[in-house]
Amino acid sequence: MIRQCNSSDFETIYSIINEAAEAYRGIIPGDRWKVPYMDREELQHEIDDGVVFWGYEEGGILVGVMGVQDVMDVTLVRHAYVRTATQNKGIGGGLLSELREKTARPLLMGTWANAVWAVRFYEKHGFRLVTPEEKTRLLKKYWSIPERQVETSVVLADQKWFDLRQTAT
Repeated sequence: MIRQCNSSDFETIYSIINEAAEAYRGIIPGDRWKVPYMDREELQHEIDDGVVFWGYEEGGILVGVMGVQDVMDVTLVRHAYVRTATQNKGIGGGLLSELREKTARPLLMGTWANAVWAVRFYEKHGFRLVTPEEKTRLLKKYWSIPERQVETSVVLADQKWFDLRQTAT
């Protein structure tokens, strides 16, 4: 079952993010890695900043989360994580499908460039990498992240974004 998370899910969201983010250890630049990967204050800041988390429940237990955040004219997919024991079972794809149905806006996703599994996941679900120049422009326009993260990230966009961009040119 996929449902919108609420304040009572905060600790579970925190736990899922930090457990699943272990996959980034040694992959992302060492100066961007920290433990916990996302502390409670940072998670609360993201929620206060408009990130709405959706969760995938299995047997009444939250096993995956994915956030969305409307920023200007797009929706950002944020903080997509699935518990290690339940990965590769369609949970992330199910969450992404559900969230795609809930928005008419173009979807953008930012992730670490060296997290090839994450890039492949989004490509498998119809997202495409934008050019390096466009990546920098989008990350600076829609995200609030440090310059070092801009340098070491990629952005993927759904077909709606590419279609709108084509129409605008």
